[in-house]
Amino acid sequence: MIGSLIRRLLLTAGWFLVGGTLLSFFRTGSWIVRVWDFPRLQIASAGTLIAAIFAKCFYRRCQSDAVFVASVAACSLWQGWKILRYTPIWPNQVKRTRRQGKDSGCTFSLLISNVLMENTEHDRLLKVIRKRNPDIVLAVETNARWAAALEPLSRTYPYVVRRPQENYYGLMLFSRIKLVDPEIKFLVQDDIPSVHVAFELPGGGRVHLHGLHPRPPEPIRDQDSTPRDAELVLMGKAIRDAEHVPTLVAGDLNDVAWSQTSELFMRLSGLLDPRIGRGLYNSFDANHRFWRYPLDHVFHSNHFRLVHLERLPNIGSDHFPMYIELSLEPDAPLEQPKTEEEEGDQEIAEETLEDQAEAAAKGEDRPGRE
Repeated sequence: MIGSLIRRLLLTAGWFLVGGTLLSFFRTGSWIVRVWDFPRLQIASAGTLIAAIFAKCFYRRCQSDAVFVASVAACSLWQGWKILRYTPIWPNQVKRTRRQGKDSGCTFSLLISNVLMENTEHDRLLKVIRKRNPDIVLAVETNARWAAALEPLSRTYPYVVRRPQENYYGLMLFSRIKLVDPEIKFLVQDDIPSVHVAFELPGGGRVHLHGLHPRPPEPIRDQDSTPRDAELVLMGKAIRDAEHVPTLVAGDLNDVAWSQTSELFMRLSGLLDPRIGRGLYNSFDANHRFWRYPLDHVFHSNHFRLVHLERLPNIGSDHFPMYIELSLEPDAPLEQPKTEEEEGDQEIAEETLEDQAEAAAKGEDRPGRE
């Protein structure tokens, strides 16, 4: 009796994982589909365990059982393949710098943090910032209370861009490097800001930084992924048009690095991901060890080599802060080819923008959070 129940549970769970994996192949903005982009590591692990237990203990040498084990095993292999690039097995996409120290004046550091608007433990973030001492800080989900709490940073970070909001999409940028032409834009939705600046490194060279926090797909308000996808597509196309400019895109993108949208964004923009070949660097959810995903990103052009990349300690938010130090090096593009477009990418990009335009015309953009 118990064995029969366990067998049925394994069959149900296994087919559920297979069904979710198949859904993730569909190119649609529906949150019911896009949610399956996230738990690839969990699906690969659970599927491997289910297939192994079923084959060892409950296999009846019939065609249906063979199909089940093969399907779950194939599902696990596919999911594992999708995240394999984010393990040390894979070659590093971004090479580590060979320069020593910061004497060249061409290195800089960036800390990004989704602070969680309700989080009142402001001092924890300030402590992390003081310890890590980045050149630039990007904080999202900042409201008026967070803006007041972070204001002491302006004493050591004199260049500040402020856009606090009470809808979970406020942002602030602090820099000790002089900012050039800082601008707040609303790329897709009029309540979702993004920050766009340039800065001059002491050793020469201008770097462009785009700080984003697009709205995620989520079931409670039936919000699909179209606004998020459109914002990344717009940003990717704009960066491709200025491909010779050293560029970074940073922030909580509310998407995992291996999703269809993130991969399309990298191909459209030509940017690189320093996590490839190094690790997942899961930044969300800080409160649940086994349900974590890389949602906080720093993508950059191939003009940079990596000095250091680190997930920082918990600050009381549901996101861990992320820290990166990069070196602008003229010869870096020679050994780091940009991410190339694939056939059909432009058509997919245009379809995404058309879907967003239609949704906006129908008034289907809904408020949400994260």
